[in-house]
Amino acid sequence: MSRRLKVLVSAYACSPYKGSEPGVGWGFVAALAQHHDLWVLVEEEKFRADIERYLAEHPEFASNVHFHFLRKQRNRWLRKLWPPSYYWYYRRWHAQAYDRARELDAEVGFDVAHQLTMVGFREPGYLWRLGIPFVWGPVGGMGAFPWRFLPRLGAYGALYYLGYNFLNLWQMNFSRRPRFAARAAGAGLIAATPENQTGAERYWGCVSTLMSEVGLPLAGLSVTPSVRLPDEPLRIVWTGLHVPRKALNLGLDALAALPKNLPWELHVLGKGPLTAAWQVQASDLGLNDRCYFYGWLEREAALKVMAEAHAMLITSLRDLTSTVTIEAMAMGLPIVCLDHCGFAGVVDESCGIKVPVTHPAETIAGLSLALQRLAEHEALRSRLAHGAIQRAHDFEWDKKAEVVDKLYRRVMHESAQVVS
Repeated sequence: MSRRLKVLVSAYACSPYKGSEPGVGWGFVAALAQHHDLWVLVEEEKFRADIERYLAEHPEFASNVHFHFLRKQRNRWLRKLWPPSYYWYYRRWHAQAYDRARELDAEVGFDVAHQLTMVGFREPGYLWRLGIPFVWGPVGGMGAFPWRFLPRLGAYGALYYLGYNFLNLWQMNFSRRPRFAARAAGAGLIAATPENQTGAERYWGCVSTLMSEVGLPLAGLSVTPSVRLPDEPLRIVWTGLHVPRKALNLGLDALAALPKNLPWELHVLGKGPLTAAWQVQASDLGLNDRCYFYGWLEREAALKVMAEAHAMLITSLRDLTSTVTIEAMAMGLPIVCLDHCGFAGVVDESCGIKVPVTHPAETIAGLSLALQRLAEHEALRSRLAHGAIQRAHDFEWDKKAEVVDKLYRRVMHESAQVVS
């Protein structure tokens, strides 16, 4: 990398101690800070304490990363009555962030601005209006829940994602600010998944760079895949919120279709509104003596369950790319997942088996066949386990920072050409 740049980053969600969106924000900021001087705009109420705790423990980090905290207004009662009201206040936060950004740019003179988190395309912020080179992404959230799978969600889930699909279609076609931001980014647009890369070109006419939003954790993970002994059942781990879009019910149906004499166990991490329903389903299918529901565990305990497993099953029908996918690969777990969402761009033939999302019956049969292959062919499972470890390293944060650095310099170069 060449000279250090002065970079303004909008990272509404950013924490060194949390996963999901805050972990995405911190992963990129920490990696980019090794090469550039950063001014980072972060939401105050949820993330200031975490960041200040980290800076107190690692004062050297503050030498080239300057955090500016802005508090988002909240109306928790309104959000309970009407959840989409969240976006009113979220948009106001971005308006505050833009005002602070203009003040900082007048003082610092940034080389580039980067709209980082949240990842969803609906709210691109306003940094693209600053008139300086701009990068946006990784961007996610485009696309639709698979229509044919709506009946598999139950009444509430089906209605929710039916509405979600129509809202997404409207916003992808008619929302103006995401389109303006994408075009302002130009070569600096980053898509989180193949689905979003296709969507950006289709709806906004913009070509983007594909980059998963999640990265490889740096500590606490095994690098030696577990060995499955001949008399051991295939231990499968599934983890996530127990909500309709995670679709564990598809996985349970797939397991029920396996040959009766095939030894396997399913270890389910997480909890949510559908926990009881999925437990009842497992019992009704005659699987309850092979399915173990743990609820939420502390990280070390969850990693222990994963370390003792032989494969990971992911059944999400609507997601980006969960961090646990990269964690599982880094621990040598082959992935069986749907060829959909962020997993389509992360899992390949070297580390797992992807099942097409066509029709529920076909997809369930595909999941069942994939699990049967891993259970019956240890050589295949072992090859994929070692491949998973190698594949996980493609998602190191430093590698992501190198790609982002090239995008920074590219948009700066193109901006300079326009000015000249």
